[in-house]
Amino acid sequence: MEKCEYIWMNGKLVKWADAKVHVLAHALNYGTGVFEGIRVYNTPKGPAIFRLKDHARRLVDGCKLMGIDLVFEGKEYTYEMVMDAIKEAVRANKNVDYVKPCIFLSGEEVGLNPVGVPASFAITCIHMGAYLGKNADAGIKLITSSWQRPDYLCGPAGAKVNGSYVASCLAKREAIRQGANEAVMLNRQGHVAECTGENIFMYKFGKVFTPSAAEGILQGVTRASIVQIAKDLGYEVCECPVTRFQLTTADEVWLTGTAAEVAPVTSIDGRVVGDGKPGEVSQKIHAKFSDIANGRDHKYDAWLDYVN
Repeated sequence: MEKCEYIWMNGKLVKWADAKVHVLAHALNYGTGVFEGIRVYNTPKGPAIFRLKDHARRLVDGCKLMGIDLVFEGKEYTYEMVMDAIKEAVRANKNVDYVKPCIFLSGEEVGLNPVGVPASFAITCIHMGAYLGKNADAGIKLITSSWQRPDYLCGPAGAKVNGSYVASCLAKREAIRQGANEAVMLNRQGHVAECTGENIFMYKFGKVFTPSAAEGILQGVTRASIVQIAKDLGYEVCECPVTRFQLTTADEVWLTGTAAEVAPVTSIDGRVVGDGKPGEVSQKIHAKFSDIANGRDHKYDAWLDYVN
């Protein structure tokens, strides 16, 4: 990760080192915040934020679910103002490929009661590069985590709530310790849910499969993009329960996410996926996604928001 110069915080651009909160901030102690991760691509028309409207909508919806009003230092923000702030943060920095807006309870409070605790809005820009490593395009390794994907009875699985990612951090640590890149997290029924920060797809019997929203997944923005791209390329897409057996014996497996983009999987729990190389289907989908994100396929221009 390469730091950028400015962070947007409550309507002001501040130097990276000056973006601070108190150690008793409610979100720091209890995870009471909502965030997004959004990719920025350099296109022929300049920097473009990928599917900004969808990310901003999920951020605002997550705050509604958490009961966090969009009022920061006395100023109320709308959905449109949230998008404008994200664009402002990207414009103020150089070499940005990833932006992370976060709305969180910043008030100093001891105790679990979040009612009346003031909130803050921070937007951080960085240059991330390849999230899963420079060689991820050649195929990554997965393990099945011992940690379960939190479901709708445990918390708001459909929103990116800060505190909900503790299980993902534990699963990610487990994967790294076992020499893998990522971990598959199962749900309460033992079905495949997702990875620590990515949705998961597989190809078998001439069809593309991905766990449905009812499986307790995050309904990823990149996931929705890949579902649409796969359909547009002529593939049948089945959103349904997926078992470990189905995943392990699939012809192809790949992950999708804002940070990871499209990442082919070549090994799961030490078992080779397909022929051990990135598959034809995932490569076709990845190539189309890359063209779209980088502004080379104008059919999908509505997915790009230009910052200038």
